[in-house]
Amino acid sequence: MSPLERIERGLASARAAIREAVRSSNYTSQKKENFIPRGAVYRNPYAFHQSHIEMEKRFKIWTYKEGDQPLVHGGPKNSIYGIEGQFMDEMESGDSHFMAGHPDVAHVFYIPISVTRIAHYIYSPPVDYSGHMLQRLVTDYIYVVSNKYPYWNRSNGADHFLVSCHDWAPEISIVTPDLYKHFIRVLCNANTSERFQPIRDISLPEVNIPKGKLGPPHLDKPPNQRHILAFFSGRESGYMRTLLFRSWKENDDEVQVYEHLPSNRDYAKSMVDSKFCLCPSGWEVASPRVVEAIAAGCVPVIICDYYVLPFSEVLDWSKFSINITSDKIPEIKKILKAVPNERYLRMQKRVKQVQRHFVINRPAQPYDMLHMILHSVWLRRLNVRLRS
Repeated sequence: MSPLERIERGLASARAAIREAVRSSNYTSQKKENFIPRGAVYRNPYAFHQSHIEMEKRFKIWTYKEGDQPLVHGGPKNSIYGIEGQFMDEMESGDSHFMAGHPDVAHVFYIPISVTRIAHYIYSPPVDYSGHMLQRLVTDYIYVVSNKYPYWNRSNGADHFLVSCHDWAPEISIVTPDLYKHFIRVLCNANTSERFQPIRDISLPEVNIPKGKLGPPHLDKPPNQRHILAFFSGRESGYMRTLLFRSWKENDDEVQVYEHLPSNRDYAKSMVDSKFCLCPSGWEVASPRVVEAIAAGCVPVIICDYYVLPFSEVLDWSKFSINITSDKIPEIKKILKAVPNERYLRMQKRVKQVQRHFVINRPAQPYDMLHMILHSVWLRRLNVRLRS
């Protein structure tokens, strides 16, 4: 068989194993499994578990070597775009067993371009806010690798992906949509009103990564010691927060909303003291407060329109979060107080259950955030059948 035929035969075996796991409500593994996904937070825990097993066993990724820093092969590892650089570094560190030794054995191909670095270096000073230069740089890179290697052309980009948390990342495909028709975009800005396609594209968690750390602090407090009904503190960036401030800014003891947190209050402690943490979108749909809320064991209240939540092909967010659309913002208190205590306790317990999926480890570990991102890419590849 050709290398591609061997890859496709292995993927067919993986699909069959996943279907059998669903049918039998059991899993098949060649090694001891340290974690077994179970419970209502998963859309189908048997399918997810077997799929992750198959990914660990088979999945190989080729990172293209072309290009130079700072725009390629390097990205930010801190602040709200830090997941972009953390993922890139994991893929290029040499420590990941998912790295392919040769492109012929790769299931997918990673385009190691940093949109954040492009925005920083090419658009500074900010003389032109149009996306033309960004689009040109990414498209030129794809033309280089597609002319040099056969892999893009045989799939029309369906087994290629790019990871970016920058707000501008969706714009890469605007000028030449046919080129990117099958390309997998892994984006924090997962906005369906801006051409995000959940079947093809992947929602990337936005994480505010402090320097010297890998994410927000993990704090814990029993539900009966959380005396604040709902909490938010942040800038008035974007229409959704304007609506939130108009209804709730510093005018209620139970729904505590601040643009500037009082100097005697601690942000992380306020989250862990709260039952519900409000997560309104900012200028774009994603917010780092979703991951911060989960880390604090606080039930996220997603206040957004058109947002595809991360890992939603695996996780059932309705079991551990509440979604509120923009027109319901004045009713936040009524909605949250109407949640029965038994339901809140179940949701809070499930928030703690999904915490492992929103933790960054270096090197990455099974079922953590980086592996969950890889699993989302793996699922997209399982949906594609290529012929040599």
